[in-house]
Amino acid sequence: MKKVSVIIPVFNEKNTILQILEKVENANFAGLEKEIILTDDFSFDGTRDILEKLKNKYKILFHEKNKGKGAAIRTAVKEAKGDFIVIQDADLEYLPEDYDKLLPILINDEADVVYGSRFINPDNNKNFILKNKIANIFLTSLTNILFGCKITDMETCYKAFKKDILQSVTIKSNRFDFEPEITAKILKKKVRLKEVPVSYNGRGHSEGKKINWKDGICAVWTLIKYRFID
Repeated sequence: MKKVSVIIPVFNEKNTILQILEKVENANFAGLEKEIILTDDFSFDGTRDILEKLKNKYKILFHEKNKGKGAAIRTAVKEAKGDFIVIQDADLEYLPEDYDKLLPILINDEADVVYGSRFINPDNNKNFILKNKIANIFLTSLTNILFGCKITDMETCYKAFKKDILQSVTIKSNRFDFEPEITAKILKKKVRLKEVPVSYNGRGHSEGKKINWKDGICAVWTLIKYRFID
């Protein structure tokens, strides 16, 4: 039986971590065996204490200092044993119920990478914070211009990969610039990428969202940089 590795980078998510784990456990994995790998990126809000109690149930990796989302994903990817890898944020912006939209495309070999797009699901229009939506549209448009593609949501958390594709890419980004870097590099590889609509419920900084305008500037630079190097 083939297996999927669900990778969850975690930083200060004590209010949502148990809920998201429950949702992942109850998700439809399209007949695949699953493993759940969490990387705690040196949380200090009590998340770490919660995860310590779950070490016998899940594969949990602990950073000894805060390194960023990209570094947390990189740590987990090294430990992944699945044939496929799905990235899952530890908050409740994305719902694991959508796995059954992403995974069958990989299982049936219709694509090598699947992005869950928030923008091709019209039900999400009311769930975006306006400034975040504008930033996402701009970054996706820049991606399409630089790489000659037609994707709708470069910054989506929901990215699913055949493991050999993801592990063939050397990721250098430590923070939220993981998203533009991995997108740039897989587009340059000319792999088969498909998008499917997923649900989304955006949260603001007061609710724990960590990405900010500086990360947006970094994303622009990352896209331009990896268009021409590496």
